[in-house]
Amino acid sequence: MKILVTGVAGFIGFHVVHRLLEQAVTIVGVDNLNSYYDVKLKEARLAKLASHKYGFKHEFVKLDISDQAAMDSLFAKHKFDRVIHLAAQAGVRYSIENPQVYVQSNIVGFLNILEGCRQHAVQHLVYASSSSVYGLNSELPFSEHKSVNHPLSFYGATKRSNEIMAHSYSSLYNLPTTGLRFFTVYGPWGRPDMALFKFTKAILADEAIDVFNYGHHLRDFTFIDDIVTGIIKISEQPATSNPQFDTGKPDPATSSAPWRLYNIGNNNPVQLTTYIELIESYLGRKAKLNLLPLQAGDVPDTYADVTALEQAVGYKPTTTVVDGVKAFLDWYMEYNACAE
Repeated sequence: MKILVTGVAGFIGFHVVHRLLEQAVTIVGVDNLNSYYDVKLKEARLAKLASHKYGFKHEFVKLDISDQAAMDSLFAKHKFDRVIHLAAQAGVRYSIENPQVYVQSNIVGFLNILEGCRQHAVQHLVYASSSSVYGLNSELPFSEHKSVNHPLSFYGATKRSNEIMAHSYSSLYNLPTTGLRFFTVYGPWGRPDMALFKFTKAILADEAIDVFNYGHHLRDFTFIDDIVTGIIKISEQPATSNPQFDTGKPDPATSSAPWRLYNIGNNNPVQLTTYIELIESYLGRKAKLNLLPLQAGDVPDTYADVTALEQAVGYKPTTTVVDGVKAFLDWYMEYNACAE
């Protein structure tokens, strides 16, 4: 079994490969190591993978998924059995300022992934979507079986585009594809542009933190270990067609083609202010809050209905936000102490 994992130097990709190294598989990881955030953190993740006792089972290739020739060569050389596609330009707010970057990575790059899978008979493509696709939907919890045609951010629009592009390839070429809509993933080795990382850094520096929507956000914070378990389990179960699919009343999460969509979240949303209080409690410091209105592109609340993923692979998130925040902060203090 040979598996391609894209975005291997990223937060989720790193954790997925670290877990896969314990299995009887060979892994090729790709990443372009761009400078969207600190490249040293990405390099540290790669070094951690290389130091794993089974690190020899992982080959790292530096390339950009939007480079068609490089991707064609990669697929032709390795003949992957499965693909776990996690590389993307992330960030809701950054997508408003730099939409072209998102087209190259999230649209062109995803097309290259689809073409590689089609041309080389990949058994299953699992790819990262996002809770951002829910946009103007306000019915909670968010369900994959509801329409998602009103994204609020360009990032969300590119992720919705990925779902639609995948459906066309599943339909045209019988390529099994599964999209996973991630809900606010956090944990050790996380991204510096995410709330937990930013808040922790600011509180330790005695700087104010920007808290949008005046702190009234509800977020379905999902610990990285739970996310990884779900990704790997669903990757082992190629998408199939829905035999009860009704073209008169089409289900947005399934198809007559081998195509599926699942939410992957904690199913237990937390008020943003509660999240901040947990950081304060651990650090023994009070945060200085700069309360601001809802920002353009932001969804006020997120809450994942994970019933479908539970039925499909027994997915059950087990990490509480209290334990998850502590795990991140333990890592953060150790990582930064080592970096000094």
